[in-house]
Amino acid sequence: MEYYQIPQTNLSVSKISLGCMRIANKTIDEVDALVTACLEYGINFFDHADIYGKGQSEQLFGEVLKRHPEYRNKMIIQTKCGIVSGCRYDFSKEHIIQSVNESLNRLHVDSIDILLLHRPDALCDPMEVGQAFKELYEAGKVRYFGVSNHTPYQIKLLQKYCPYPIIINQLQLSIVHSNIIDAGIHMNMKEPLAFDTDMGILDYCRYNDIMIQAWSPLQASWTEGSFIDHPNYEPLNQLLNQLACEYKVSKTAIAIAWILRHPAHIQPIVGTTSIAHLKECIDAIKVHLTSQQWYDLYKASGKTLP
Repeated sequence: MEYYQIPQTNLSVSKISLGCMRIANKTIDEVDALVTACLEYGINFFDHADIYGKGQSEQLFGEVLKRHPEYRNKMIIQTKCGIVSGCRYDFSKEHIIQSVNESLNRLHVDSIDILLLHRPDALCDPMEVGQAFKELYEAGKVRYFGVSNHTPYQIKLLQKYCPYPIIINQLQLSIVHSNIIDAGIHMNMKEPLAFDTDMGILDYCRYNDIMIQAWSPLQASWTEGSFIDHPNYEPLNQLLNQLACEYKVSKTAIAIAWILRHPAHIQPIVGTTSIAHLKECIDAIKVHLTSQQWYDLYKASGKTLP
């Protein structure tokens, strides 16, 4: 495994991290085996959210930590809050603090390494968020803070009132879903890819030393699911297969390597519950795509260069 140093922190984190959304449907023994395999492979970063499995993902993970309390010192645990499923987004001080306390109880830990605000709340009072962060930090319950799916000015507004740096923005990114890259390539052009839906978030995060985490790194869309072996992406899969043979890894590894090749030091969040699939993702570390291979994959996904 290779590691990133998260800017503005003392945290050294594995380049590949485990997303724990899907563990909610697994048994405690299955989650135990998965977490143990992660640590053995060198993965030290685990991404949660209070809504994953309606809290069951954190609960199961916490049961593993009860079995293996020695694991905690080997882990960076991140969780997210702010979504009230099916109802609203809520960045009120009361909700943030309550969510963290509930996550701590489910995870059976004294502190969370990183807390992210999950999706932007239109009614967000940034001063109230700053107060919540200050209280959580001073109580020793959260070490660092970040966001997920936020625009540059949403981050800038939060940072104005938050006494601690925003260190992470978690964004959807894959070869197929590459919105944060597309607009930069097609700057000042008339075609649809030039439409900037993210307001330059990639460059903003790089400029401000905010690590980007890539969620759903193998997903094409909500309806299509993974683009690996999907009939809608035959040219992409042909090239993935060609490169997989060249590098002696799986197509999954090549797809993850495409994200790792970007100089922004992006950390993919892989949401697998299969140890075999996890190993395929980790194999991406040993793949070093050339610039031409990176662009060839980008174009094979159906995109063009201006």
